[in-house]
Amino acid sequence: MAAVKVLPLRLPPLPSIKDVIRLYKLRALRELSQNFLMEPRLIDKIVRAAGDIQNHVVCEVGPGPGGITRSIIHRAPRKVVLIEKDPRFVPSLELLADACKGKVDVDIITGDVLKTDLAHFIPSDVKTDWHDPPPPVNLIGNLPFSVSTILIIRWLEMMSRREGPWSFGRTRMTLTFQKEVAERMAAQLMDKQRCRLSVMCQSWCTVNYKFDIPGSAFVPKPNVDVGVVTLTPLKYPLVKQPFKMVEKVIRQIFNMRQKYSIRGAQTLFPEEVREEMALRMYKMADIDPITRPFQIANTEFARICDAYSEIIKKYPEFEHYDYRAPKNKNPDPQPEEADMETDFVVNKM
Repeated sequence: MAAVKVLPLRLPPLPSIKDVIRLYKLRALRELSQNFLMEPRLIDKIVRAAGDIQNHVVCEVGPGPGGITRSIIHRAPRKVVLIEKDPRFVPSLELLADACKGKVDVDIITGDVLKTDLAHFIPSDVKTDWHDPPPPVNLIGNLPFSVSTILIIRWLEMMSRREGPWSFGRTRMTLTFQKEVAERMAAQLMDKQRCRLSVMCQSWCTVNYKFDIPGSAFVPKPNVDVGVVTLTPLKYPLVKQPFKMVEKVIRQIFNMRQKYSIRGAQTLFPEEVREEMALRMYKMADIDPITRPFQIANTEFARICDAYSEIIKKYPEFEHYDYRAPKNKNPDPQPEEADMETDFVVNKM
């Protein structure tokens, strides 16, 4: 039987986003890294990237004046949860909530997404088993670029523990990032952009780089372009070790990106045993020590993490070793090329 085409949800006449900004005297604040995306075609394209969201629960991060929110509501979700840090946008979001009252349930949460428990606002009846298809829950948003890497790493950790939105199943995300960060998330083996973030994201998710949005589409114009990425949690994560351990191992190896990967791996261990232990770890994982970090596959990183886990079971004193701590008299030299994945502080949509 052919699928029934769902007509867009019709709302009463509303002022345009430009008129809303003018009506409520909203101004993009540089100190909060704000920009407004005005182009309806691009806004709709972002929401379409999330797939069919009819009757879904959609959590939108950073809705601002509500441009993407309108496009979400037009696709007839069951519920929309809006998390907005700037209280100046609440009246414009309340306008949308009133316009769809009785058709779509809208929660407006004024607060920092880093401190918000999204699971509290998601109905319990949407829960699915982890190995089933993803639940009818979506995270969509224009992340504040200055914290986007911090936020995605935090969400990946929650995903690894099946907490928050991922306590309901393999909740999907459709998010915007600074273009270079988006490219790193999706970078494959041997790609010049491949870094710690690539391996972390791909160890727990299928990462799909959807499309670019030029900086010129925003007002005021940021100095970078934007990439739209979808992330779908894997049924079976590539690595089974605790998230913090995996993050530590991958960070240290990528800390010397252009050198042999074992150079970074050695910093996981005290100076007096580092060469011996790093070689042992690589032998256990069946990895060539002269392989460079960006030449190591995701599954090979998983084997390195498994080997590291076995070593610290035998030598628990290594688990909390930090080569940067002051007690090290002869710390390793600075890396030749750091894993440059810190977001530039640029404007958020």
